[in-house]
Amino acid sequence: MAVDLNIDLGELPDEREELYALATVVNLASGGHAGDVASMTRSIHLALRYGPRIAAHPSYPDREQFGRARMAIPLEVLFESIVEQMTTLSMIGAEMGAHLWGAKLHGALYHAAAEDAQVAAAVLDAVVTSCSDKLVIVGPPGGHLESATQRRRLRYAREGFADRAYDAEGRLVPRGLPGDVLGDPAVCAEQALRLARSGAVDTICVHGDNPGALAIAREVRAALERDALLEVEPQGPTSEEPPSA
Repeated sequence: MAVDLNIDLGELPDEREELYALATVVNLASGGHAGDVASMTRSIHLALRYGPRIAAHPSYPDREQFGRARMAIPLEVLFESIVEQMTTLSMIGAEMGAHLWGAKLHGALYHAAAEDAQVAAAVLDAVVTSCSDKLVIVGPPGGHLESATQRRRLRYAREGFADRAYDAEGRLVPRGLPGDVLGDPAVCAEQALRLARSGAVDTICVHGDNPGALAIAREVRAALERDALLEVEPQGPTSEEPPSA
């Protein structure tokens, strides 16, 4: 029942470096909703220093709304945007001696791919075209993204959230509704333990843009380690010496 602790990073200029040490996987903003060459370079440098595996975090090309609103764009445009985002992060990583472990969609695109088979297909086409068919796809349990990933015989990691509220049916409370985001580290840790023990998820997320992200990540990691529920796996081949800052 061991799970990863993944943290969405590379989105804010003042994010805390310790978050890279707490995560086992870091999802790095790849230029769609946030992120640029400088932030991606810094994030990969920190990942190499602290050892989490690296996942791309592509989104709708929507900086204005931080990728959290559905976009009615042609599938070919979405495909091209994801290819560009994935390729940019992958190339920066390759130059620094790092490789991508996975890909996790951000925000509205994350949910659109789970609900729409055509969106799921376009996204997976883009991931495979730009990188490889060896990446782990991270997404919600069930839905079109998981089924499309399985049909292609790609690896899929089912995700739960430590710092997002769930309703009585086990669905995420939509963004913008009261109580959608959790801020109490103890409550987040208890939810993470509950999700891990359920066996329904393979990885648990803490959002790096949550104002309490550092305290939450500390509490969640400590709880998962205490109960021997944290999956710790080396990032893989990297350069012997991380590049200087």
